[in-house]
Amino acid sequence: MASHGIKDKVAIVGMACTPFREHWDKGADDLLIEASQGAITSTGIALDDIDAFWLGTAQTGMSGITLSAPLKLTGKPVTRVENYCASGSEALRQAAYAVASGAYDVAMAIGVEKVKDSGYQGLNAFPIPNDGTNRTLTAAAMFSLVAPAYANKYGVDEDELKLVLARIASKNHFNGARNPLAQFRKEVDVDTICSAMPVAGRLGVFDCAGVADGAAAAIVVRAEDAHRYTDSPLYIKALSFVAGSGSGLIDPDYDYTTFPEIVQCAADAYAQAGVSDPRHQIAMAEVHDCFTPTELVLMEDLGFSERGHAWTDVNAGVFALDGELPVNPDGGLKSFGHPVGASGLRMHYENWLQLRGKAPEDRQIVLDPTRPYGLVQNLGGYPGEMVCFMSILGTEPG
Repeated sequence: MASHGIKDKVAIVGMACTPFREHWDKGADDLLIEASQGAITSTGIALDDIDAFWLGTAQTGMSGITLSAPLKLTGKPVTRVENYCASGSEALRQAAYAVASGAYDVAMAIGVEKVKDSGYQGLNAFPIPNDGTNRTLTAAAMFSLVAPAYANKYGVDEDELKLVLARIASKNHFNGARNPLAQFRKEVDVDTICSAMPVAGRLGVFDCAGVADGAAAAIVVRAEDAHRYTDSPLYIKALSFVAGSGSGLIDPDYDYTTFPEIVQCAADAYAQAGVSDPRHQIAMAEVHDCFTPTELVLMEDLGFSERGHAWTDVNAGVFALDGELPVNPDGGLKSFGHPVGASGLRMHYENWLQLRGKAPEDRQIVLDPTRPYGLVQNLGGYPGEMVCFMSILGTEPG
């Protein structure tokens, strides 16, 4: 890729995240106000000091007015963006690029989704006319194909792999149980996960992320201005985005054991940030665990595990809260919940807390100066037809 990046040109100086819940008593306006006010309060600026806004949402609104109306913005540019489940991260990417370009001094990225009282569960994208060759399987069914493919390719017994996937879910529920903002705040043991009701293939209920309402927001400024707003900014080291061609659905060589868009996106992000050994340079990672097999494959696509060995690393506790490389210390999509437009910014919010040593004591990772970076990986779509966002963050410039 020909991405030059904006390393250390932009800093996050304020963030906030609402609880991810079944918010029967709140609308999208309430969630947007709560997240934006929280970010503003953490920064100590006024709403009018923000020059421009980017709103990420998949289905909760169709224009910038979705944000400008509840915030009562006047004379401000508000851009609504959508990129599947990476919509919130896309808002941050565009806000950061706008500040880096010099077009604005202060920008807000905010993501929201309000689906729980829509009359339907989950996302309900409008039907787009096609030639009849598009996939017809649900998201759960598509990702369920990953597990048997992985087991077959690497010679892992399918019953053993089911236990591995259950350990991923149990890990994320353990983390989420310690997070007051998470949708599901109860530890769940491996036996319970393995015996849960099946959803698709061998995936059970606990292998699938929850559907929730929520919002999250970030305020970004030029790096040289960061200390005007906070003593502990978070510097953007890399921002990368890859949109796949969708060819995996018709490619007979695609085997469902890797996501090429993630591999490409990671290579670009690591090059921007100067990361050569992610397993030992990354302090923590927030990844898109929409389903447990997704997190398993991501460990290899991101270079945290060797090919065919992520399952043994999971068994060894490498990615646990107290492990070598904590993954999803906030509970991930699995436990925190997944309001599509907000999830990417929620992942950045966890980096905002953890890298600055501000997470609650019972889930604060051990900070190590030899591991200076946090990582966010946020995807949208399905195996064979994905978009992928990735960022790398740090507390020090240079």
